[in-house]
Amino acid sequence: MSKEEKEKPAEEASHKDHGVLYIGVDLGTSRTSVSASNGVRETLLSVVGYPRDVVSQKLLKKDVLIGEEAVEKRMSLNFYRPLEHGVLKTSENGADDAEGNKRAATDLLKAAIASAQPRTDELVYAVIGAPAQASIHNKKAILAAASECVDSVMLCSEPFAVAYGLDWLEDVLVVDIGAGTADLCRMHGTMPEDTDQVTLTQAGDFIDKALYDAIKAAHPEAQFTINMIKNIKEKFAYVHGQSEAIKVDLPVEGKPIEFDLTELVIDNCKKIIPPIVDGLHKLIASYDPEFQHKLRNRVLLAGGGSQIRGLDRAIEDEMKERLGGGRVVRIEEPIYGGSNGALKIAHDMPAEFWEKLK
Repeated sequence: MSKEEKEKPAEEASHKDHGVLYIGVDLGTSRTSVSASNGVRETLLSVVGYPRDVVSQKLLKKDVLIGEEAVEKRMSLNFYRPLEHGVLKTSENGADDAEGNKRAATDLLKAAIASAQPRTDELVYAVIGAPAQASIHNKKAILAAASECVDSVMLCSEPFAVAYGLDWLEDVLVVDIGAGTADLCRMHGTMPEDTDQVTLTQAGDFIDKALYDAIKAAHPEAQFTINMIKNIKEKFAYVHGQSEAIKVDLPVEGKPIEFDLTELVIDNCKKIIPPIVDGLHKLIASYDPEFQHKLRNRVLLAGGGSQIRGLDRAIEDEMKERLGGGRVVRIEEPIYGGSNGALKIAHDMPAEFWEKLK
């Protein structure tokens, strides 16, 4: 092989990356995380707000607020959470203000891309994670929103991105628990097909609503919002192996009163376990019988919902009872697992692929 031939691959790799910022985006119902090839990693709440009137416009001095800032100032805003069950709210899925949600989704993606700090002289190529079984319409809606802030974009299955980022590509079951959906994906050394994937709506938002209803029924005198319940869950929730009481203050006619919510939190967080094991059972039972034992013992737990303490062990217990055993491993970086994988996909994608999308 000549010297010129040896140097060619390196030159092509250098040319591929020159002037391009690759970004992996985990576009979530609750949070949107970004991992970029320049080393930047950011996460923001998937909420957007616009000043309600001239008074709020004067107070806020901004046309749009994103993330934590929007939550903090939401009493002065027209407030949007543009994703539900992991997909954009559109007229196709019954959203009341489809145009408002479309605008909010675009502004959210613009803020997410901007958080990666692209230079003005760089092209931005993004891979965005979507629910495993998102409809064609919703995929098109995400692509349309992204097209306003990137030079080229592609979508991938969120659990596939997690597996790809960790090089867990063979005989593994990924369970990616977000706010809107829990996505399951069976990896067997090739690109997953529809039959390899399951999307469940029993995820973070499902727990929040169930817990809200349970506390309202048990303590009708207490005053709280769904956002307060979500914060309680994220701070205190556990489902296995711990015994400390979950005690929180909730207002009663304006006065904070302590409530013991231990059993309510545990019982309602556990409600996502049977559907997840149902999905695992479906994907295992329909796999080649010679390799089913490998799948059962290589379950990768990811996503924000995986941070519920003891969830990996609780799923294992349910698998042992119903499937004869299993092993669950929790991902080390649940917030960035999807975006890290999406970034790796972007890096590995041939240059010609991106050029076709320009």
